[in-house]
Amino acid sequence: MKRIPVILDGDPGHDDAIAWVFAKASPKLDIRAVCSVNGNQTIEKTTYNARRIMALLGIDAPFAKGAIRPMIADVMPAGNWHGESGLDGPAMPEPDQEISPLSAPDLMAKVISESEDPVTIIATGPQTNVAELLVSHPEVKDKIGRISFMGGGIAYGNWIPGAEYNILCDPEAADIVFRSGIPLTMSGLDVTEKAIIKPEDIARIRAVGNQVSQITADWVEFFIQHPMDIGYAGAPVHDPCAVLTLIEPQIFTMKDLHVDIELTGQYTRGATVASMEDWQIQNPNVTCALTIDQSAYVDLLISYLHAYDGREVRI
Repeated sequence: MKRIPVILDGDPGHDDAIAWVFAKASPKLDIRAVCSVNGNQTIEKTTYNARRIMALLGIDAPFAKGAIRPMIADVMPAGNWHGESGLDGPAMPEPDQEISPLSAPDLMAKVISESEDPVTIIATGPQTNVAELLVSHPEVKDKIGRISFMGGGIAYGNWIPGAEYNILCDPEAADIVFRSGIPLTMSGLDVTEKAIIKPEDIARIRAVGNQVSQITADWVEFFIQHPMDIGYAGAPVHDPCAVLTLIEPQIFTMKDLHVDIELTGQYTRGATVASMEDWQIQNPNVTCALTIDQSAYVDLLISYLHAYDGREVRI
């Protein structure tokens, strides 16, 4: 099987961490680089978290520190979801991967230009790094096979009624990505809010019995607290959908839509605006995941965690 070269770009974040658990465990993906971006917490915290996750999972790839702030907007950390560190909960190993002297867009461009095959970018945070790549390195655009991202929502938002957090953090960056003409797969709130891990699933995750499964269970145990306090049935673990649409597409239903980013609305800045009726869809630019098999989602997490059997690192 020829593996898909991928770049992981995120703002870890508990759900980013679990997305990377899937990515590293998958025999279908070849992780060529990892980049941090500001979002769930400051760039210093997301950079530290990303490198700790790499150490835990054994991701051996170049790492670059990404955008300190959005292109125009102010930073907007999500400590109420992810805690003061951005990855509160279990103890983690210290980083063992050096930070590249290259910026995130420059490292992405290097990896993409040197790859024999098109590279897929998996973006699980604000799209600042990806947009800056497209602006500063237009020469690599044709070698980007796809951008699979968690962000947006056709039906509704979460941070504000009209907009989802990742897009709202940097709508200008998202607008550049959505207008790029590159194949896009969008895992928005329409599907990710159905990607629920329930309290009773935590024991199943822990029962896998390896170090990564124990820490994953602890991540969910922390992350589940806030959503359940506000009425969720469990933790909507959003970001793995951006990985699973690539490697396990059978658990989703998807539809090609034309989606635009609202940049100026007083109440709708950051909204992902689409028409759902077939007769209204012209020039589709995004493949949107709309539903997910929730039980299969949890079963897949259990299955992929077994890839870490026998792996243990010092904490």
